[in-house]
Amino acid sequence: MSEKFELKPISHAAIPSAIQKIERYRLLNEPWAAESICRDILAIEPDNQQVIVMLVLSLTDQLANGSGRVMQDVRDALSRITDPYQRAYYTGIASERHGQELLRRASRGSSTMAYDAFRNAMEWYEKAESMRPQDNDDSILRWNTCARVLARESHLKPAVVTEYEPMLEE
Repeated sequence: MSEKFELKPISHAAIPSAIQKIERYRLLNEPWAAESICRDILAIEPDNQQVIVMLVLSLTDQLANGSGRVMQDVRDALSRITDPYQRAYYTGIASERHGQELLRRASRGSSTMAYDAFRNAMEWYEKAESMRPQDNDDSILRWNTCARVLARESHLKPAVVTEYEPMLEE
């Protein structure tokens, strides 16, 4: 039987330092530690938009681990982003990162799923582009990256949809 531990809250004054630690742990390729710190901050400041975005990034950094819960956690965090541009942009980032992981996985059906993830990302980037702040071309840069991946990885194709016609007896 595993032990249950009651999590200890951090202080409001520690948040700026904790945010720096999130960035550091992401750079050290320890996204689970960054995620944990995000959750500690959000426990006392649940609407902290900067930290919600960092949580999305920390979670998508973990996609390589193949955890099934990650994408649901990402969707939950994305729904908490209040700015429509930010939500569209980071939804695109999440989908693009999911596509990259599917591309690396190279298992049966993953190329079609990767194609769909990249196209989904491109659609979100187009939404973000339509409402981007002046002189902010981040969504265009990301859209172009996805377009180049799809051009380079020519084996990525959309699912082939065939129409089914039942054979009729005469």
